Amino acid sequence: MARVLPLTGVPHLDRLFDYAVTDELDATAQPGVRVRIRFAGRLVDGILVERRRRTDHQGKLSDLQRVISPERVVPPQLWELVNRLADRYAGVRPDIIRSCVPSRHASAEKAGLFGDGRSWEELYGALESPADLATAAREAALDNWSAYRHADSLLGAVLAGRGPRASWLWTPGEDWPTRIAELAAAVAWDGGGVLLVAPNQREVDRITGALRRFLSAAQITELTAAVGPQARYRRYLSVLAGQGRVVVGTRSAATAPVADLRLIMLVGESDESLVDPRAPYIHAREVLRMRAEAEGPAFVVGGAHRSAEVQSWVAEGFLPTLRADPAVLHERMPWIHGLDDIFDAHASFTRLPTAGFKAVRRALDADLPALVQVPRRGYAPAVACSSCRTPARCRRCNGPLEIPAAGPGETAAAPRCRWCGAIEGHFTCTSCGGHALRMTVVGSDRTAEELGRAFPGVPVTVSGGAQVHPTVAAGARLVVATTGAEPVAESGYGAAVVLDPWLSLNRPDLRATENAVARWMDLACLVVPRAQGGELLVVSAPDVSAVQDLIRWDPEGSAARELANRAEAHFPPAVVLVAVDGTSATLGELREAWEGRPGAAELGVEFLGPVELPPGVRLPAGLGEQEAGQARRLILRAPGDRAERLGATLREAQAVRSGRRQSGPLRVVVDPVRVG
Repeated sequence: MARVLPLTGVPHLDRLFDYAVTDELDATAQPGVRVRIRFAGRLVDGILVERRRRTDHQGKLSDLQRVISPERVVPPQLWELVNRLADRYAGVRPDIIRSCVPSRHASAEKAGLFGDGRSWEELYGALESPADLATAAREAALDNWSAYRHADSLLGAVLAGRGPRASWLWTPGEDWPTRIAELAAAVAWDGGGVLLVAPNQREVDRITGALRRFLSAAQITELTAAVGPQARYRRYLSVLAGQGRVVVGTRSAATAPVADLRLIMLVGESDESLVDPRAPYIHAREVLRMRAEAEGPAFVVGGAHRSAEVQSWVAEGFLPTLRADPAVLHERMPWIHGLDDIFDAHASFTRLPTAGFKAVRRALDADLPALVQVPRRGYAPAVACSSCRTPARCRRCNGPLEIPAAGPGETAAAPRCRWCGAIEGHFTCTSCGGHALRMTVVGSDRTAEELGRAFPGVPVTVSGGAQVHPTVAAGARLVVATTGAEPVAESGYGAAVVLDPWLSLNRPDLRATENAVARWMDLACLVVPRAQGGELLVVSAPDVSAVQDLIRWDPEGSAARELANRAEAHFPPAVVLVAVDGTSATLGELREAWEGRPGAAELGVEFLGPVELPPGVRLPAGLGEQEAGQARRLILRAPGDRAERLGATLREAQAVRSGRRQSGPLRVVVDPVRVG
C-alpha cells in the first residue's frame, strides 16, 4: 500500500491517506512521485510519501489510479523540510509543496537532462582540465578573502565539508559577487553542491556573471521568476539528478533539492522580496537556516549590514561574525558626512545643499559619476495647501494628490489623485479654502529636472519604478535613483548624496530604521574609497543615531541596538508574532478552536486586539472592497523559542475550524515583515 498526501489545500485534509498499489504500478509508485487518486468522489493529484505492507485502515483500500510521472520530485529531505515549514508558519503542506516543486511539463521530462545527460564536470567542455579550474578557484578564494579576519579558517572548513557558518559583513568597494563566485566554484569543482540565494533578478545576474569566470553557462542552474514553466521544471529535474550542482536564484530557489549540498550563501537577507506573497508567507532566510541545521552544509549570510533577525542568530551563537581587518576597512571607506541643511542659504533655491553641490561637482570634474538617492519616485508624489500645509486630498475618493511630470509642450501638469487617477483641475483646501499647492515631497523626476538645470551639459540617468538600470557606464554623469534601484557604476561613484532621509526613517514600520541604515550602507559600497575622493553625504542632522551608525560604519552595533529595542518592546525576533486577519466572527472561530487544543494554554500566548485592519494591508481572501469595514486583525504574541509549537498549534486549530465547515475569510501570517 501507499500513503498519499492529497494536494487539496484544505486544512483538515492535510494528512496522509492509505491506497492500495496494483501490480502494474508497483515499480513506478515510489516515494516522492506524483500520483492520481480518487478522493471524496473525484480525481485529485497527490504526492506518494511512503510505501508500507500494512495499513491501519479498517476496510478495503481504494487503488491508486495512476502514477502521473515516475520522477521522484519530493525527495525525503524536502519532505522533512515541508513538515518543519508547515509547523513554523502554521501552513498547509500542499500549499508549501506547490511553492517548492514546479508544475509538471511532459515536454521537459521527454527532453531529459541537459547536454544529453552529461555530468556536471563535462558540461564545461574540454578547454581546461577540471583540476586546473578547481585549483584556480581555490587559490582565488584563499587570496581575495584574506581581507577578512579568520577567513582562512572559514574557507578551509568549507572546502573540507565541515559545515561552518558565518555572518559576513563586507566592506565598501567589495566585489562581493566575485567573492561568492570564487568560493562557490571552489566547492563545486571539489564535488559539492552549492545554493546561492539573492532577493532579486539584478543581484542574481551579478552573481551569475561572476560565476562565469570559473564555470560555463551550462554549469549554472538559475531559478528565478524570469524562467518559463517548462524550463523551470527541466532545471528542477536536473537539480534532482545531481546535474544542477550550482543553483542561483531568488526566494523560490531556497528549497531546491541540491544533491550533496555543501554550501549555502544568502545575500540581501533583510529584503522583503525574500518573503513569499502566497500562504503561508514563508521567508527564504528561515528556510535556509532550517536546511543548514538539517543537512549540515556551510551557511554564509552576507551583506554590508544585517537585520535584527540575523543579529539574534549571532547572539545565540548560531552565526559567528566574519568582519574585515580594520586597516583594510579604513583603506576602502569613502568619506561619510551628515549635513544639517536647516540654515543652508542655498536650500530654498536648489534640491542639493551647498556641500552636496560641491561634492557632486568634484566627482564630475574627476570624470566620475555622481549618484543622488531619493526615497520616492515620480515628480511631486505628495502636495499640500501652500497656506495651511494641510495634505491635499482628492474630493472623490479622499486619496492623496500628486503632481505628475509635465508632458511634451506643457509648462505644468494638473494635480491628480494617486488612488483613482482623477484630475483635480481646481484644488480647494478643505481647511482654509486656499487654491495654491506646495510640494511636500519631491520625487526622482523633479530632482532629475532640477539637477539637469544645475549641471548643464551633464547627462542625467533616472533609475526607479518600472525603469531600473542595473549598471551605468564610466565617465561624468548624474544618476538619480530611488532607494534600492541604484545602478552599479563601472568605475564606482565619486560622490553620493542621500536626500530626504527623514522619509525613510519616519515610515510607520517596525523595520524603518533598520532598512534605512542598510540601504545607506549598500549605497556607500558603490562609492570609490576616500583616497580617490569618494564621498557620501546624508542630508540630515549628524546626531541622528542612524546617521551616526553610518558615519562610524558600525553595522554590528546598529543591529545589536535594534535587537535590544525590539526585545524591550516585545517585537520580533525577540518574540514570535502572528497576525491573524479576518472578520470578528472568523477570528472568534479560530480562537475557540485554538483554545481547545492540548497544550495551548502552556504556550504563554498574549492576545492583542482585534482591531481594524491597518491601512495599506491587503484584505484577506473572501472580503471584497464593499466588506472592507468588516476586516479585523488579531495579534498573537509568544516567546521566541516557542515559534514552531505555536505554529503547529495554530495549524491544528485551522484544521479543526475547516473540519467544522467554517470557511469565512481568514489569513494567518507568522512573523509578518510589516507590523502596522
